[in-house]
Amino acid sequence: MVVSRRGASAKAPRTQFEYPSEHEIIVGDCVAEMSKLPAKSVDLIFADPPYNLQLKGSLKRPDESQVDAVDDDWDKFSSFAAYDDFTRAWLLAARRIMKPSATIWVIGSYHNIFRVGAMMQDLGFWLLNDIVWRKTNPMPNFRGRRFTNAHETMIWAARDENAKGYTFNYETLKAANEDVQARSDWLIPLCTGDERLKGADGKKVHPTQKPEQLLARVLLSSSKPGDLVVDPFNGTGTTGAVAKRLRRRYVGFERDSTYAEAARARIDAVEPLPEDTLKPFVTARDAPRVAFSELIERGMISPGARLVDSKKRHGALVRADGAIMLGDKVGSIHRIGAVAQGSEACNGWTFWHVETAKGLRLIDELRAEIRSEMAAG
Repeated sequence: MVVSRRGASAKAPRTQFEYPSEHEIIVGDCVAEMSKLPAKSVDLIFADPPYNLQLKGSLKRPDESQVDAVDDDWDKFSSFAAYDDFTRAWLLAARRIMKPSATIWVIGSYHNIFRVGAMMQDLGFWLLNDIVWRKTNPMPNFRGRRFTNAHETMIWAARDENAKGYTFNYETLKAANEDVQARSDWLIPLCTGDERLKGADGKKVHPTQKPEQLLARVLLSSSKPGDLVVDPFNGTGTTGAVAKRLRRRYVGFERDSTYAEAARARIDAVEPLPEDTLKPFVTARDAPRVAFSELIERGMISPGARLVDSKKRHGALVRADGAIMLGDKVGSIHRIGAVAQGSEACNGWTFWHVETAKGLRLIDELRAEIRSEMAAG
């Protein structure tokens, strides 16, 4: 059976949708159902649409055993034009509900990802990255006529070219990667073992279930606790399960009631991680600005105090106006720190120390105390 799907009409009724308090799976066509959500209300979208694999006949291994390939009707389209119409419809519906600061992830294979990417650019999305998911355990090419298809591609995009303020947890990713920038190639195994959902007959519930490790990296990189995550193609609920574990809100859409039922049971069994393990990673760029003069105003450092470097090779006098003085040079803690070292620049917060009864104390520690009070208040 070949299905031609064009999605819901752009004139589909837009009834008001009340957000679930936690997580929700809605059975129905994703285009029609997304039209019920308020515009510009979603923080992140992850989409795993049909790949339109265009399989011709059955696939067998060299020993003539049958390969459990994707041959479901939901992955069949009458033509490339029909697939393009379907893609355009759901992308437009997704773009409408995205906040100006939201981003979207779309995963696919060589069968469809280039058509999807071109469509996204035509519709105004702004591509941020393409991520290569390298599989540690890919299915072999049984016919031996092509390379083993060992990866899939994810497109990460903003709503439009002028999008600002989108979430990218750069420092968190870098810290987790031994202080090295996270790369755009991710080595993650296919979903196997206990994580793979199976029915009473022992067969896979869904043929293309994605690994939770993949979705965890997506959500940890581009969302925050409390954000609303939407998956137009819910399947067995991997996105929802990971969203709940990471304390994100979730709405998934699924046409197949069997998949939806399995996903609900899966998500219900998930326990959210402790809140302390998910607190936002506050970077120096994101932390509240504290001027050196505020340390003086709060009495943490007195005018006339002496600032020194860690080895006491340089000393500077603290002025009442918040500047410091080294010889006849007067300036900020940064400028005078650079002068002391004969360098072009200096981070004065991590260079200067104040002498206390218990020894030297980095002035950045005093700034951290103020920031903690600001966060608590």
